Amino acid sequence: MSKNIVVLPGDGIGTEIIEQAVRVLDVVNEQHNLNISTQTFAFGGASYDLSGEPLTEETLSACRAADAILLGSIGGPKYDKAPRDKRPERGLLRLRSELELFSNLRPAMLFPELADASSLKPELVAGLDMMILRELTGGIYFGGPRGIETRDGQQVGFNTMVYGEDEIRRIAQSGFEIAMQRNKRLCSVDKANVLEVSELWREVVIDVSKDYPDVELSHMYVDNAAMQLVREPKQFDVIVTSNLFGDILSDAAAMLTGSIGMLPSASLDANGKGMYEPVHGSAPDIAGTGKANPLATILSLSMLLRYTLNEASAADQIDNAVAAVIKNGIRCADIAGSGANETVVNTAQMGDAVVAQLQGT
Repeated sequence: MSKNIVVLPGDGIGTEIIEQAVRVLDVVNEQHNLNISTQTFAFGGASYDLSGEPLTEETLSACRAADAILLGSIGGPKYDKAPRDKRPERGLLRLRSELELFSNLRPAMLFPELADASSLKPELVAGLDMMILRELTGGIYFGGPRGIETRDGQQVGFNTMVYGEDEIRRIAQSGFEIAMQRNKRLCSVDKANVLEVSELWREVVIDVSKDYPDVELSHMYVDNAAMQLVREPKQFDVIVTSNLFGDILSDAAAMLTGSIGMLPSASLDANGKGMYEPVHGSAPDIAGTGKANPLATILSLSMLLRYTLNEASAADQIDNAVAAVIKNGIRCADIAGSGANETVVNTAQMGDAVVAQLQGT
């Protein structure tokens, strides 16, 4: 059966990195007879520029009908003065909410050749392979009441962190399921010593753990987790945490791998349909310069094939091609070191290298 992927290039470097991922998709689509078609829509700031909306009903409808979504990046200072509900990030939050993409998978794996590019000592990160699960459709990003209002003559901003038992239970179940596929260790990160919502989080996670007796469950306060990520990151296998905490911890974990430009992510619903995107942002300061690293987006495509389309062979081929490119010393500027065997390339040239590996040329 045919499969349809909606492509959302977005803003900044989004168009550049998506272009390379689509080139890779075209190759494996033909080689594996995947019968995949794509549709491209403006999204985020690009959509706001065209229509006044960061997410149009047409784009939302197409995303609902698609088998999966491949996203580049959104946002930029250009949109900071746009109405709050029209900013690119609001479109992304709405898309996640409308499609119920509650489970955000953010792997942090270090290629051996990039150990020197990490901000930590090589011995602390060599062999790093962890997965952070971030709850994506609840918590403080979606809770109400929220807003900015005048109180006693001064401006006051407020947000509300809210989690229902069912929201916690489903992300906990996702975490345990992934832990069962890995090393059977799950660390739940919260702030139960000061937040009632975290008290409930911990209670529910413990209850869910009864269905997974083979998984070793631990708990850690978020401030300690942040410290442990830079002190002893290899102690973690799978981390499951809330929307806000996951946002911060996954970006911190990105630097352990040498560059945020190397990290893919997946946001899944209860049936495995998902939106796939690099962890990094739109980097408007380098947009159009050819400096953007497309590997996180290409690896996001690999996750799309693996987790939503169940095309493990094609996903493995992409992963192996990226690993070979890195092993051969080909680097974008963000992961370049001082090695004599390194060749620094631009965005398109990195795409060329991955495609060449896929084609065996």
